[in-house]
Amino acid sequence: MSKTARPFVKWAGGKNQLLNEIRKKYPDNINKYCEPFVGRGAVLFDILNTFHCDEILINDINADLISTYRQIQNNVENLIDCLKSYQDIFLTADIQQRKLIFSQKRERFNSLKSHLTAENELERASLFIFLNKTCFNGLYRVNRKGMFNVPMGAYKNPVICDCDNLRSVNIALQNVIIRCGDYHQCYDFIDSDTFVYIDPPYRPLTLTASFTSYSENGFNDEEQILLEKFVQSLSEKEASVLISNSDPKNTDENDNFFDELYQSYHIDRVFAKRMINSCGSNRGAVKELLISN
Repeated sequence: MSKTARPFVKWAGGKNQLLNEIRKKYPDNINKYCEPFVGRGAVLFDILNTFHCDEILINDINADLISTYRQIQNNVENLIDCLKSYQDIFLTADIQQRKLIFSQKRERFNSLKSHLTAENELERASLFIFLNKTCFNGLYRVNRKGMFNVPMGAYKNPVICDCDNLRSVNIALQNVIIRCGDYHQCYDFIDSDTFVYIDPPYRPLTLTASFTSYSENGFNDEEQILLEKFVQSLSEKEASVLISNSDPKNTDENDNFFDELYQSYHIDRVFAKRMINSCGSNRGAVKELLISN
């Protein structure tokens, strides 16, 4: 591709800060790749820009995110037209007008989320990107009813429509299989030739630090244990697997949850800078885990 494709949204838990450490865990060559929790796709795009893969499958349970990937893959020019119109209106408005525009767009987005159809997928994707670029810290959060509830951020000139990158992402995604749903549906795709990167919702370090409201379905310790069983099933297929997660020892040196859960795996503790946190003083370097089979 002529230009390097980059993630097209901001995302809590994005992996840009860890990429140098994650790259050290790549196989020498990657022909087949799978990412069951793709999120913003920092690792995906790094692999797309570095290797020539024959087969790639990405998946996520977030239907809004996956709809946006699909629109970029299949309908990028119409998506760009929508985003350009949103950008023109938003950037020429004053702060009070922006608050009203944001509120209206969020309300419309939630209305469409309640009635998912192929016909409104383009509008949902364009609103998803608009809200991501203009909401507080680019955070995606929903309430128990699955409705997006993040307030507007304080950006002076947000880039709502990055035409060049969207077109680069469109090219990069052309041969990528895109699925929406539970990570287990990736199982049949994965074989001994596959490199699998697993980046689940992180185990929260404190009761107030959870980003698991990423979907209306949480991801608790029981889910983390079930995920390890899935990883074990992939190891039995002789797939190369890399998992990332939070390190509980940041807040409790005696918390051995992951050390015990993945005791038969190789565990590296690496430092990452938190980029999304409501309190600026809490955006420092913390340890995270890279677990490999």
